[in-house]
Amino acid sequence: MLEIHGLEVAYGAIRAVRGASLEVHEREIVTLVGSNGAGKSSTLNAVAGLVPPVGGEIRLDGRPIAGLPPHRRVALGVSLAPEGRQIFPRFTVEENLAVGAYGRRDAAAVAADRERVLALFPVLRERRRQPAGTLSGGEQQMLTIGRALMARPRLLLLDEPSLGLAPLVARQIFATIAEIRRQGVTVLLVEQNVHLAFTVADRAYVMETGTVRLSGTPLELAADEAITRAYLGG
Repeated sequence: MLEIHGLEVAYGAIRAVRGASLEVHEREIVTLVGSNGAGKSSTLNAVAGLVPPVGGEIRLDGRPIAGLPPHRRVALGVSLAPEGRQIFPRFTVEENLAVGAYGRRDAAAVAADRERVLALFPVLRERRRQPAGTLSGGEQQMLTIGRALMARPRLLLLDEPSLGLAPLVARQIFATIAEIRRQGVTVLLVEQNVHLAFTVADRAYVMETGTVRLSGTPLELAADEAITRAYLGG
């Protein structure tokens, strides 16, 4: 579904991603792991269209998308749940979800997707008329993912979904990510909690200083003690 070849992302003179290549197959969960500054979020933002690459290719279903603006990528089925949540705190939960469906004209399908999101995250149904800023951190993360799902993505990009969450809440979020994949959505996940990411991922790419150093299944990567010590915090 997604192919990235030789991706280069720069912020002025700083090169954040240096020739990264990876692929994501339909209905997979693929995770990018690595330390802070490894280029993981920059890779995700390049796929979403939030930062323009200075080199390389990004293809969705074989079609180059690097030159498309973010809203065109959303229309093609790419949706991002950003790091730091970035909800609208004064909007209600329902209004935040409606923002995720902005641009859609299929009212009946939007209503069905809202029900699907509320079924995935029952607490959001209870809080649906509350301002989003009054939610707990975990509830806000659920809302961020739910808002991204309201675009009806084929490819869901998740940036640090466990950030700042208590371990129990983080595990609940990841159980829901696994359920989202079971419902047919492909997931590209950036996550610093490697062990948590490996509980749901089919494959993983390890990034370091903007490049992909290693790839494999979680079992393959975790089985190598040298890799675990060097890259995975073991």
